[in-house]
Amino acid sequence: MKKAKIYIPNKSPMQSGLGKIDKWILEFETKDNSVNPLMGWESSSDTLNELRLEFSTKELALNYAKKMKIDYEIIEPKKRKTVKKSYADNFLN
Repeated sequence: MKKAKIYIPNKSPMQSGLGKIDKWILEFETKDNSVNPLMGWESSSDTLNELRLEFSTKELALNYAKKMKIDYEIIEPKKRKTVKKSYADNFLN
């Protein structure tokens, strides 16, 4: 079986809040990309690159990968740094 990566996708540029970023994705890695000489599109004979599974928790994704005997790599999300400021800080500096 091919190797898969399990991660939380980045939020879209149109999204400023933290809503709807709680799903985990299992996506297969492919190295069989080629360029179609006629149209110039990227193509592949491997259909696993089209498969993208969504899970509500990381544990469900891990259990699925173990059950199906899929080699996987977990990409942990980076923690967002927030600096709390008060409105008065705008005028004190």
